[in-house]
Amino acid sequence: MTPQQFRDISYNGLWKQNAGLAQLLGLCPILAISTSMVNAVSLGLATILVMALANLAVSALRNFIPYEIRIPVFILIIAALVTVVDLAFNAFLHDLYLVLGIFIPLIVTNCIVLARVEAYAAKNDPLTSTVDGIMMGIGLVWVLALLGGIRELLGAGTLFSGIEMIVPGLSAWNVFGDDYPGFLIAILPPGAFFALGCLIAAFNAINANLAARARRRPLTAPAAETPPAEPAATS
Repeated sequence: MTPQQFRDISYNGLWKQNAGLAQLLGLCPILAISTSMVNAVSLGLATILVMALANLAVSALRNFIPYEIRIPVFILIIAALVTVVDLAFNAFLHDLYLVLGIFIPLIVTNCIVLARVEAYAAKNDPLTSTVDGIMMGIGLVWVLALLGGIRELLGAGTLFSGIEMIVPGLSAWNVFGDDYPGFLIAILPPGAFFALGCLIAAFNAINANLAARARRRPLTAPAAETPPAEPAATS
């Protein structure tokens, strides 16, 4: 994989083809679990792990999977990896596992994972496919973190609520103090739609501004001046 390929894959995953803002895939977990930053990022990290390993496995086995049954095989691979992640959360992060609940097993049906497996990993080598899975996952994580942080901050006036489930001894940061009444709609389902809509609007506005600046930029550098040709010699 060349440095240019790595930059293209990273840019696509983190921004241009961002699953949450550009492709609008996997909206169920994005909207449902983003009531706090810790919950959202935790599910996003689990999704990164599944996407990277699923892309690696499918890319390595793509020449042995018959085309007619590729989708069931892809789902079987993803389901096996999600089961491993689900059992690991239950064993090592049990409190967080109880909070995330059904959304960890539902990674199997998350169209983000299956879309990248079908669109990219089934057609490319294992290294670039793994990097694509990681970058697509990171693109989802930063959207989840921002969405969860906004909803938690407006709804409860805190950040990192539930961090003690991951790192014992730490506690949430009470940003607005104990007297903050909270903005209830921010942590209810309508607040998820409002916040995500604002993020998508900002994403589109930034892209429109970048496109306008690119159109105003000169396409080519001015050509260097050439010295005048010498007159031809006459006999």
